[in-house]
Amino acid sequence: MVAHVSANAVPANSSAEEDRYTVHAPASVHDGSSRVLKHDETFAVLDRQANIPKVATSHGLYHRGTRHLSEFGLGINGAPLLLLGSSVSHSNSVLTVDLSNPGLVEGGQVVAHAGELHIQRTCFLWEGARYERLRITNFRSQALSVQLAYSFSADFVDLFEVRGTPREKRGVTQQPRHDEDRVTFIYVGLDQVERRTHVIFDPRPARLGPHSAVFDVHLEPQASREFVTTVVCENDSGEVGEAKVRSLRRPGSFDTAMGALGARAEEFQREACSIRSDNDHLVAWMERSAADLAMMVTRTRHGLYPYAGVPWFSTAFGRDGLIAAYQSCWFHPEIARGVLSFLASYQATHADAERDAEPGKILHELREGEMAALREIPFGRYYGSVDSTPLFVMLARTYFDATHDVDTLAALLPSIRHAINWIERYGDCDGDGFVEYGRRSANGLVQQGWKDSSDSVWHADGSDAPGPIALCEVQGYAYAAYVAGARICGALGHTRDAERLENKAAALRAAFDEAFWCDEIGTYALALDGQKRPCRVRNSNAGHCLWSGIALPHRAAVVAETLLSPTMFSGWGIRTIASCEARYNPMSYHNGSVWPHDNAIIAEGFARYGFKEASARVFEALFDLSKEDDLHRLPELVCGFARDGDRGPVGYPTACAPQAWSAASVFALLRAATGLTLDGAKGSVCFDLPVLPSRVNEVTFDGLRVGNHRATVQLYRAHGDIDVHVLDRGGTAEIAIRK
Repeated sequence: MVAHVSANAVPANSSAEEDRYTVHAPASVHDGSSRVLKHDETFAVLDRQANIPKVATSHGLYHRGTRHLSEFGLGINGAPLLLLGSSVSHSNSVLTVDLSNPGLVEGGQVVAHAGELHIQRTCFLWEGARYERLRITNFRSQALSVQLAYSFSADFVDLFEVRGTPREKRGVTQQPRHDEDRVTFIYVGLDQVERRTHVIFDPRPARLGPHSAVFDVHLEPQASREFVTTVVCENDSGEVGEAKVRSLRRPGSFDTAMGALGARAEEFQREACSIRSDNDHLVAWMERSAADLAMMVTRTRHGLYPYAGVPWFSTAFGRDGLIAAYQSCWFHPEIARGVLSFLASYQATHADAERDAEPGKILHELREGEMAALREIPFGRYYGSVDSTPLFVMLARTYFDATHDVDTLAALLPSIRHAINWIERYGDCDGDGFVEYGRRSANGLVQQGWKDSSDSVWHADGSDAPGPIALCEVQGYAYAAYVAGARICGALGHTRDAERLENKAAALRAAFDEAFWCDEIGTYALALDGQKRPCRVRNSNAGHCLWSGIALPHRAAVVAETLLSPTMFSGWGIRTIASCEARYNPMSYHNGSVWPHDNAIIAEGFARYGFKEASARVFEALFDLSKEDDLHRLPELVCGFARDGDRGPVGYPTACAPQAWSAASVFALLRAATGLTLDGAKGSVCFDLPVLPSRVNEVTFDGLRVGNHRATVQLYRAHGDIDVHVLDRGGTAEIAIRK
């Protein structure tokens, strides 16, 4: 077979090459001092007072890949306010901050003692705008006059520049324009797109300048006043993919926008399954995860799509969207349908070396912003992931099994066929039956699996592994894609294709075991390098081989034992790389850290082979990890330091939080523990060898969807066993338990 990739591939000597796209942000985004809001294509990283600090950090209001607001501060009589409390709503959409005044002195006289004024800020995002209502109340026994002052700026910096990617040139920032109630910042980029930020005040300020607004506020005792500030982000571009050209508009009222935001949250909840439990923390974790997933979901013309993570990855990623949709398919199947439809529409139709694209390949990343438009970064529409394509086929099968949505499956069949063709032809670049990658774009990603840091694939002695690279977990995905393709073809009446794909799967499984198994380390090699030499490194990727089913049964127990050994299991989860390996670093991105989504996949792999106690151990580790966050939120990753007594986990400084596949991990963990399987064609639900975490005695699935039915089912612990109680069968739905 012709080598479609390797003949023109750029060498992948990872440690010899600077990782240009590593996040080099100036400060941690997961230190507890930030609050995150997101709505569709807009997100905000704020401090606990709902401000955007003037100092150079990742804080800001971002819209379509550009920071539209780089400073937004509030003070009283020239002094900062005192923080009383800061909380995000259960729906994850509204930030409420309670503040008070410091001691105020003018001309040597005390104007107000600390704590006599209450200031409440309520903030949210809706349709490209940041809304804030400020209510100030005087709890003094005398009247009081003060000055409230906002400060604000817009730098229109591209998100990749905030991340640390340097630029030689920028466009033109015009002088701010202002009238009685608004200030407009305008930037014309090198891409000739005009981006605008409008800061609008109601009522109008007493004094308004290009970077400040001052309100003279007089309050009688016990009296209150309200002020609304709206920041509108606009640009004149037709953007990559989804954006529409938007003209200048005056935003809707605060109350109207908040009502619409609430209605959208309720709509998402109605479509999802609701989880109840006797364990309050599990409920809090599930609710926060559901809210995080809802926040990360963006409405596109193809349906729902979970953007990957805030702040660095708030866009459509193929791999992330597919895995998050797979994890949450039983919880909210419409997410899976939206992801499949979206990615089918962006499936590559021709070879494009600059984008690492080949016919049938599924998208890796879709970016907007000036740097993407100018191709200063390659990610405007980029295909440099080796695993998105088989994961696409896997998700199509999972969605169909749960819903029996024949119409959607039939519509997706051409894309599924193209994806399988890519796996067989372009993915297998040297014809050995394995799926490899070698980048063709000089500016693309060196490593193209989920561990896509440039230093993530190496040999046991720490030396680089030359490409093309065949990752162990990707062979598992390819195997599962062949199995899924056979199931899909069989369901649609294409029996000959189904038989061919079943044979492909069997052949790959046998070849994989022979080439990848490493007896001396008790697991599968991380990868094969370009010379077919195994990378004999203990790795979490091998757990994905249990998830996909490619592992032979007699290997699975050994893999599980290795993954739960002290060198791999930190106590907070399974590390990406064992602590005994040459490049292990618990503070690295992919060489020793702990990733919740990775652990959830491994837990499902354990359950697949019947290792329910091992699966429960991972569940309980992440359960404890979620308790360490004040919002019960799992971040993108944590450092891989061993759990030590009462000491909490060590955070990773630039981890995204929320992250879609971290949020969805709890749904995968619950599916693994309970053995939940759905058969949409039969309208049946089965719990296969269910277990519950030791601190959980009851879990209720309320409104669980299977095919066209909904059922409410309770699992509960009784005399050391798990039983099922059907509260609502949802018509003719069948509920079964296998012990």
